Amino acid sequence: MAQKPKSTAPRLGKPLKRSFFDRSVHEVAPDLIGTTLLVDGVGGLIVEVEAYHHSEPAAHSYRGPTPRNQVMFGPPGFSYVYRSYGIHWCVNFVCEKAGSASAVLIRALEPTHGLAAMRRRRGLGDEHALCSGPGKLCEALGITIAHSELPLDRLPYALYARTETPEIATGVRIGLTKAVDLPWRYGVKGSKFLSKKFAST
Repeated sequence: MAQKPKSTAPRLGKPLKRSFFDRSVHEVAPDLIGTTLLVDGVGGLIVEVEAYHHSEPAAHSYRGPTPRNQVMFGPPGFSYVYRSYGIHWCVNFVCEKAGSASAVLIRALEPTHGLAAMRRRRGLGDEHALCSGPGKLCEALGITIAHSELPLDRLPYALYARTETPEIATGVRIGLTKAVDLPWRYGVKGSKFLSKKFAST
């Protein structure tokens, strides 16, 4: 009897609970590096994120609640999905206590689960380019506005703790015109799956 091929996907850690996000966005953001994000079983290791705090003008919540960003003012551990430049979906994880309106933007993944589905959705084969940007990863994982305001510890989302701690690089956030000097971008140092290299790597 022929043996089934062994899975090349890395071992998953313990599922993350919503309480993981009930902390400062500046604690949650670096702690997300190396965790695994799956949407309907498709996804990979989070290798790059950006933190957004309600007190700074680059945050969508800076000027208060709107129909679009209302979920940011609710409890932590929920998703906030918005369309960037009218083209790409971007997914964020709401952090801190209800009302604080802070969130982490997921910028890049290292694909590990469901690569065939990602390649089909993205129309390309290079795994390094599948999820190397917030819009790319949402397309690869099939994330749309329908995935906004959903709890992160229930399907279709699944988040798993990292099984090892990577070396983390920090730098300024990308593509902003406000609060451009804040070093609130975090990523796996030297990763080939980043949206953009860090200056220190």
